[in-house]
Amino acid sequence: MNEPLRPETLALDALIEQTVAQAQDPSAGGDAESMLFLGTRHHAFPTTVIKDPVLEPVDKLVWMVIMLGVQETGGNTAFPGYDAIGNMANVASRSTIARSIAILRVTRWLTHCRRVRMRSGRFRGNVYALHDEPLPLADACHLDADYLTFLQKATGHSHSRVRAVARGVLRSMDEDIALGRNILAPEHPIERRLQLIVAPSPGHRRRFFAFTGNVVRQLRRALVTDQQPDDRHDQNSNLVKNDRVRNSNSGGSSSCSYINKKTTTTTTALPKFEPGGGGGSALVYPERLGDNQRAIADRYLATVPPVQRQPILDELEGRFLAEKKGMKPIYDEIRFLNSLCRLAKQGKFEPNLGLKVRQRREGHEAGSQRTPAAAGVSAPAQSDHRRERRLAASRASLVSIREYLGIHKRLEPAAGSGASKTHPECRVRE
Repeated sequence: MNEPLRPETLALDALIEQTVAQAQDPSAGGDAESMLFLGTRHHAFPTTVIKDPVLEPVDKLVWMVIMLGVQETGGNTAFPGYDAIGNMANVASRSTIARSIAILRVTRWLTHCRRVRMRSGRFRGNVYALHDEPLPLADACHLDADYLTFLQKATGHSHSRVRAVARGVLRSMDEDIALGRNILAPEHPIERRLQLIVAPSPGHRRRFFAFTGNVVRQLRRALVTDQQPDDRHDQNSNLVKNDRVRNSNSGGSSSCSYINKKTTTTTTALPKFEPGGGGGSALVYPERLGDNQRAIADRYLATVPPVQRQPILDELEGRFLAEKKGMKPIYDEIRFLNSLCRLAKQGKFEPNLGLKVRQRREGHEAGSQRTPAAAGVSAPAQSDHRRERRLAASRASLVSIREYLGIHKRLEPAAGSGASKTHPECRVRE
């Protein structure tokens, strides 16, 4: 071969020879099996997504396909459609892609930031953010105002895996709240790195970002042992159709064992918190709390007796109002709420700043109840007045019609007179 070779090929040949020599020499500690990457490293992916113990392989592949589009355009690009993701990831089922996107959003690998609308109000599209590691809960709530609402709705998703992962996130939050932790507190970077290092270890007890160790083990166990027939139907739809055609005349069951397999699955629903204080009345939240904060507050209030929930919210509102009078501002509302709930569970909670808030709210409620009653008393008088006005207008119209037709009307007796004055009978002018 006399053609000149590229320097890259010569360097690769030298690398191959060196690898072979190391493999042949047992004293050098080389492995018997070796691998070389014969190409240019165009793109890099974070190892965190590969080591995620909750994501399924198709979920990781969908994340990588989305990441490819971001890398090729410099970080600002249109979100790929289902067809584009399916072609690049070789996934034919749109429901599988939708399931993976939902799981990525639940696990906070993907964040839905905004809904874009035109000036006319017509829906334009969505703005998503892709992350190189699961986003902390506080950051996700800040970027996605509907994250907790989406998380709660995902517990009723049509796909069992989405339901399980969403319930796992909420269960992890409840476990942290039961231990008295502030689930919105920032995590130390070293702690997050340790979660990544320990996560792949068998039998580990540390959490993996949004999931506690117990929840991770439950999800991984369910992933292996609780395979639903419909979960695999999407990815094997073509195989199922072919098997049905081949066995249509045989009168027997299909060669795919899961087609006629009947599986009974028992799912445990999360206990839903019914917001309410003592006596079944609805809770009144401080206006300063957003939707995500109210959803998190519900989970904290679920740990205290119902009669103490509204006083805790009143105390929180009173603390907010005290900031206007010079008191030190609160920058972490959930942390302060957590401290109030902890005092309530210890029997040490005593309302202070919330007393005036309660009095003002009760006065407003009493005033709103009196207003309809007062309106109901004056309503008949107002109706009688309107009736008299309509009757007088009708009489005036009748008089005008008689005068126009030339009909002389008998005068009505004067009020208070003892006898009535009569006129001749009415006659029509000729």
